[in-house]
Amino acid sequence: MNLKLLEKFIKKQKVSFICSIDESGFPNIKAMLKPRKMIGTREFYFSTNTSSLRVKQFQNNSKASVYFYHKGLVNYIGVMLTGKMEVLTDQKTKDMIWRRGDIMFYKKGVTDADYCVLKFTAESGRYYCNLKTESFKV
Repeated sequence: MNLKLLEKFIKKQKVSFICSIDESGFPNIKAMLKPRKMIGTREFYFSTNTSSLRVKQFQNNSKASVYFYHKGLVNYIGVMLTGKMEVLTDQKTKDMIWRRGDIMFYKKGVTDADYCVLKFTAESGRYYCNLKTESFKV
């Protein structure tokens, strides 16, 4: 698996899906905007509300998956990554992915207590394209 090609594919997608595990052990999936920052195909940074259900779930169980896809006219491409999700509230990380327009969601700005960062660290994945799947390690 060419991880550089996967990285390029992921960067083009506008939407991602993150999956957490609830207190009963069931998967919960949520659509998110694409990651604010990526380091290869290993680290992904998302912004979210500290008060959100997902944050509570990730604090209780860090197992997670992230999914990216593209549906063309003929073929479908999907990439699922599995790994761990951390909830980060330190100011350095918040500053790193903050965007000017975020003030619309976090009224107190980059220091808003309800603004935090989800950092996903991928361990492995599955790639689907042209009716074929391939597992890989990150």
